Amino acid sequence: MPKAKRVKVVELTKTKSKKKDGRKQIMASVTDAVAEYDYVWVFSVDHMRNQYLKKVRKSMDTSRFFFGSNKVMARALGNTPEEELKDNLHKISESLVGDVGLVFTNLQVEEAKKAFDSFQEDDYARAGNIATYKVVVPAGEVVRGYAKDTFPNNMEPQLRELGMPTRLKQGKITLDSDYVICNEGDKLTPQQAHLLKHFWEKMAIFKVKLVAYWHKSGEFVKLQDNQNSAAEGNASAESSDEEMD
Repeated sequence: MPKAKRVKVVELTKTKSKKKDGRKQIMASVTDAVAEYDYVWVFSVDHMRNQYLKKVRKSMDTSRFFFGSNKVMARALGNTPEEELKDNLHKISESLVGDVGLVFTNLQVEEAKKAFDSFQEDDYARAGNIATYKVVVPAGEVVRGYAKDTFPNNMEPQLRELGMPTRLKQGKITLDSDYVICNEGDKLTPQQAHLLKHFWEKMAIFKVKLVAYWHKSGEFVKLQDNQNSAAEGNASAESSDEEMD
């Protein structure tokens, strides 16, 4: 007779956590990179965007980037002199504060600085960023950019929802008077940030800053304090624990 099929009870405590496995993989990769490369750099990012960081990684394809959980990366390197993989590596762990990442490279110090300094991208500001100049939309038909491109009329309700007192006039989006999207020094609201993007006004600059480096000889040098604004901190939500190979 066939055996009776019974419902098997699987204890959840015995199931494997994919997140935990991912962290172990990151730690193993960081450990391997310490042995493979001469330098470990800590970098921070102004106005974080994954697509721009990937461009930086591509331009430095002989190096290895990690951007994710600071605690996981610090644990891999060692948080104390007793735990560190090599002399003074725990000082790199101490520098992993805020929106930062690691890059392992064999480039000499000046070469690495030059590589990072040469890369920056204009970008749209986000809510919480500070406006760097005043933006005024003049009365009349609503246009944008140096070419004075017009908006499609189906965007009128969206612009109005973002706070602009627009209306349709003979099928064209218009304003009865000048409208100030932002003044210089304003802390941008979500509505202002959306409007600036619609009007192609880029106020942010994606730029990588080098915070500190460690050399396999045990040398550790701190270049700057890593102080990220709250607005930049929100950008880290784009990134998860990952190795950027």
